[in-house]
Amino acid sequence: MSKELILLRHAKSSWDSGATRDFDRPLNKRGLRNAPLMGRWLRQKDIIPDHITSSPAKRAELTVRAVIRELGLTPDQVVFDDDLYLGDSLALLQALERFPGDSQCGLLVGHNPGLEDLLQYLCGDVARRTRDGKILVTAALARIAIPDGWRSLRRESCELIEVVRPKEL
Repeated sequence: MSKELILLRHAKSSWDSGATRDFDRPLNKRGLRNAPLMGRWLRQKDIIPDHITSSPAKRAELTVRAVIRELGLTPDQVVFDDDLYLGDSLALLQALERFPGDSQCGLLVGHNPGLEDLLQYLCGDVARRTRDGKILVTAALARIAIPDGWRSLRRESCELIEVVRPKEL
């Protein structure tokens, strides 16, 4: 049985929040709507991750908290990994290698361009892009079938199941 990876980009953040550091930017109104929307979509599809790793940046933290609330999960089920804050695809691959071997469905919450780079590394250039060239807009998720395990991820070794964007729901 293959495993499933869900890549989730943080929801839309506020540039006008008064946060002095990029790390501390919270979600804006659209982000506060879209994060739980994505959690509800996962729940409706009965896709419940058994392992969750997130960037600790405020916008990612608020996104993952909204998603898990909709899934009926608790904050203690989330691992916050500093390497995911603006991490490149190599840092994200290393984070995936730290997923428990018995995890069947993992959720990775982070940022672009790292998430899109990881998606393309794992699946190739198969995802449909938006008009402005993005794959993972804010709060979008990509579902990926992982054929082997978290420690054997290689270039184009996985299959893209689907990309889901909040605007399309």
